Amino acid sequence: MRAKSKTGRVLEPTPWCTVGPYFSVTVNDSNSVRAIAAPDAKGERVKLICAVFDRDGKPVTDTLVEIWQANADGKYNHPADRQEKSIDSPFRGFGRQITDENGACEFETIMPGRVPGPRGALQAPHLEVGVFTRGVLKLLATRIYFSGDAANAECPVLALVPKTRRATLMALPVAGQPGTWRHEIHLSGPKETVFFDV
Repeated sequence: MRAKSKTGRVLEPTPWCTVGPYFSVTVNDSNSVRAIAAPDAKGERVKLICAVFDRDGKPVTDTLVEIWQANADGKYNHPADRQEKSIDSPFRGFGRQITDENGACEFETIMPGRVPGPRGALQAPHLEVGVFTRGVLKLLATRIYFSGDAANAECPVLALVPKTRRATLMALPVAGQPGTWRHEIHLSGPKETVFFDV
């Protein structure tokens, strides 16, 4: 039965909508950053494809993916990194993209160097990732490691993640495309990515 207003008009229900924010409205070519490292940045070139999925494995469009990473020498391009290492000027260290109709976005960068972790132990090469998506009003923080990297076995942060869940943090090489890696971020469900409480 449909509700009626005080004047007797039948009230039509409005469609259900997921709460915003809607990033494609505000993030555009002028403030999106695909190239984390310019072509002349020092280090091994990497093309990274990130794809975001919901609980049912369907692509999630209009998701903001932000990445921060160290340069090839393991230094962040940020004043808080006080290591006595040089900053590579063509290396930005930050990227920001919106996922497309396939739930994917791409970044051009370099393989990050190892940075100190807890008690000075070196961490495996990784990228820090922030995910913002509609219906989620809190930053989802995660990481991307590179599958097969020997340093993964001794990374003190990766060691905090149960072995059965570590695969959710691994980018995989794309067959037939040297230097191209793909990483899937699952927001929930049986393949849910490990998110960090930061």
